Amino acid sequence: MATFRFRLATLLRLREVTRDERRRQLAEAQRAEAVLRERRTQLQTEQQGLKDETAKFSTGRVDVDRVLSIQRYETVLQIEVASNAEQLRQVETEVERRRLILVAADRDVQVLEKLRETQKDRFRIEQERKDLKQMDEIAARVTRPSEVN
Repeated sequence: MATFRFRLATLLRLREVTRDERRRQLAEAQRAEAVLRERRTQLQTEQQGLKDETAKFSTGRVDVDRVLSIQRYETVLQIEVASNAEQLRQVETEVERRRLILVAADRDVQVLEKLRETQKDRFRIEQERKDLKQMDEIAARVTRPSEVN
């Protein structure tokens, strides 16, 4: 009995490799996004800490040098927050782009897998038809000699 051989198996393997690479690239971008989100949380915590420290100066003696130092650091944090927000926006865009590329690569693989299954089913049906025909011929040969007598 013949065995099924998918003629596009090499192409399917190539598309699977491409899909896996796209999946890896998406994971990289998602890791970068997570790092930026974590950094954003750290920056927000630092900003809140500065606000709390600044609120302490509303009463009592004021250390001007300390206030100026806090304000300078707060300005640096604001710049870093803005930079982080821009980087995060770019990475989010890249994550979405890579996700769409992965979806397309996955769809390419699925199309070939569906084609393989369809061809495999057709092959199986054709094999069953050939087997049935062969069995009918054998049965016809076996019954013919007894009909002659």
